[in-house]
Amino acid sequence: MQKIKNLAYLLIFSLVLFSCAEYQKVLNKGTTEEQYKMATKMYETGKFGKALRLFEKITPTYRGKPQMERIQFMVAQSNFNEKNYSISGYYFDRFAKNYPKSSKKEDAAFLSAYSYKLASPKFSLDPTETNKALEAFQGFINTYPESKKIEEANKHYKDLRYKLQKKSFEIAKTYYRTADYDLRNYKASIQAFDNLLSDYLGSEFKEEALFYRLKAAHDFVLKSTIRRKPERVKDALEAYEKLKRNFPESQFMSEANVMVETLHAQNKEAEALIAKQKKIIKFTQK
Repeated sequence: MQKIKNLAYLLIFSLVLFSCAEYQKVLNKGTTEEQYKMATKMYETGKFGKALRLFEKITPTYRGKPQMERIQFMVAQSNFNEKNYSISGYYFDRFAKNYPKSSKKEDAAFLSAYSYKLASPKFSLDPTETNKALEAFQGFINTYPESKKIEEANKHYKDLRYKLQKKSFEIAKTYYRTADYDLRNYKASIQAFDNLLSDYLGSEFKEEALFYRLKAAHDFVLKSTIRRKPERVKDALEAYEKLKRNFPESQFMSEANVMVETLHAQNKEAEALIAKQKKIIKFTQK
């Protein structure tokens, strides 16, 4: 029994060696047709890295020929299976645009968007691939509203949109958290929260963003000069009204109400001091 097993292992090992030798021979010295057949064989047997090396060699020769449609799809799919997602996204998109009558066009459009999503990093990093994926899924949803993949596409779109919202929200919060060290960050925080709320209507972060927008405006008042306080109090009170209007039962309302009392007190004090200063100036000018 052991002898039979050893013979079987030897046979398998010999076949592997022969297969590798055959591949190298075709890769280095084969005709274009032989390389095309070998690339297809590697693709169909799941050896996508080897297939890509061959496709790279034969693509210039087959450009503009009927075989190119199949080659381009296999190149895109091979890169996807090799987890080269940015590259597969690009090639699937090219395929969909280059072959608008292809039966694989819908699949390519979906896989292009999905590739970009898989290439998309966590929310705190560069959002380039995330934006590409979002745009690609939006294009797919618009073009194929009756697709069997439309539900999945909508889910991916929602996930990507959430990721971008979270990035915007965390940037705005970072400005707020660092404002004590740089007062300019109060303005930056307020603007960032305003951008989030206008760019993503109905955002999952809306309630918290409105609260932190108020909090940033409130704290900015406390750090402001007497002369600037009244206008900034007005802005903060508008932020409070917006939170209250949109989320009257908000979990943050108790803290917001305390801030409003402080704002009214700050405004009253500021107006009194400004009026006093005006009287002094008027008196000295007599």
